[in-house]
Amino acid sequence: MSKKVTTYTDGGARGNPGPAGIGAVVHDLETDIVHEHKKYIGETTNNQAEYKALIMALESAKELSADEVQCFLDSELVVKQMRKEYKVKDPGLQKLFIQAYNLTTAFKKVTFSHIPREKNKHADRLVNEAIDEHVS
Repeated sequence: MSKKVTTYTDGGARGNPGPAGIGAVVHDLETDIVHEHKKYIGETTNNQAEYKALIMALESAKELSADEVQCFLDSELVVKQMRKEYKVKDPGLQKLFIQAYNLTTAFKKVTFSHIPREKNKHADRLVNEAIDEHVS
C-alpha cells in the first residue's frame, strides 16, 4: 500500500531581498498527524524562500517514507517551474530547482498545485513566526 502525504509550504522575505523565513505543514494522510516546520533562513528573496520551503517539505515527506506527495503552494512561479511549464532562468533559483527536482525522484508520484494565499494560512503563519522570532 502506498503512503500519501500532503504538504503546504510558504516562504517569505521582508524587503525582497530581506530577512526571510520558511514554513511547511506536512499531513500524513494515514495517521492524520500534522508535522510543522519553520525556519529562519537569513537574507534572501521571496522566490528563493518559496523553493527552500518546498525542499524542507519534500525532505520531511521522504523521512515519513511517503510514496506519493501532493504539494500545495501559493507561489504560482514555483508551481509552474516544478511542472516544467516555465523555464528557470534565474541562476539562484536554478540551484534550488535542481535540489527540489532531485528530491521528487524519491517518490512514485508528486503533484504541484497552486492555491490562493487564503488557503495557505497555516504555512504563512509559520513563516512569520520564524522571521519574528529572529528579528525581535
